[in-house]
Amino acid sequence: MQENFKSGFIAIIGRPNVGKSTFMNRVIGEKIAIMSDKPQTTRNKIQGVLTDKEAQLIFIDTPGIHKPKHKLGDFMVKVAENTLNEVDAIMFMVNAQEGYGRGDQFIIDRLQRVEQPVFLIVNKIDKVHPDELLPLIDLYREKLDFEEIIPISALQGNNVDHLLKLLKKALPEGPQFYPEDQITDHPERFIVSELIREKVLHLTREEIPHSIAVVIETMKPREDSNAVFIQAMIIVERKSQKGIIIGKQGSMLKEVGQRARKDIETLLGSKVYLELWVKVQKDWRNRQIQLSDFGYREDEY
Repeated sequence: MQENFKSGFIAIIGRPNVGKSTFMNRVIGEKIAIMSDKPQTTRNKIQGVLTDKEAQLIFIDTPGIHKPKHKLGDFMVKVAENTLNEVDAIMFMVNAQEGYGRGDQFIIDRLQRVEQPVFLIVNKIDKVHPDELLPLIDLYREKLDFEEIIPISALQGNNVDHLLKLLKKALPEGPQFYPEDQITDHPERFIVSELIREKVLHLTREEIPHSIAVVIETMKPREDSNAVFIQAMIIVERKSQKGIIIGKQGSMLKEVGQRARKDIETLLGSKVYLELWVKVQKDWRNRQIQLSDFGYREDEY
């Protein structure tokens, strides 16, 4: 490790669906955060680790800050707000396509209280005309004293390298927290459950809101081969949702399983046997015991 090595934690914060997970996967180079066009896809802090000769950047992709409507929402906002006090720099990401909104002001009000440098990241610039960009940047500039304002496209990679250079400059000198080949601090079981949840969100679109959770019941090597055997339970709140996820003669569940298995095999580097069930647990998002069972534990944050 060279002298003057820098390391630190960077929170990625923003309204739901501004591209935080897309940015994380682009920078880390592997899929560690699930992507969906539905808001509030990310429920836990996901740490992505980027290491090179000069620095180690540890990204925390927080749940989108929003006004909570239930206990799970409370939990997600609490996680995001607590994260702001624990990091060395903050990336406030906004969607160039959507422009400034009330949800942004909700976040800016919270950013007024932090001492860490805040970088404004205007994402999805590939979706707007350059003439629209400058007035939008000026509008945000009036709202908060940002360290830097950087327009990017996380999807296409525009300006992402420049952003990484600026972030490295902002980090303190420090140790390498993770081995250089480690890209996330989440156990594989968590990422596997997230990949399954992503497929459900993609395939069901509007019919299934965020009232699903995925619990890995079993994940072990098969004795007769190098394959991994996984059993997972998809939890929904209503019987009608169970029917949608199973589909006609099990067609939807089969499709979810096939798509998830491909991503999981890439992640684990081995053949995977995946079994999925669907179970109804009414109103689980408002029950603290069930939130804890499904991995949303406040005491961890």
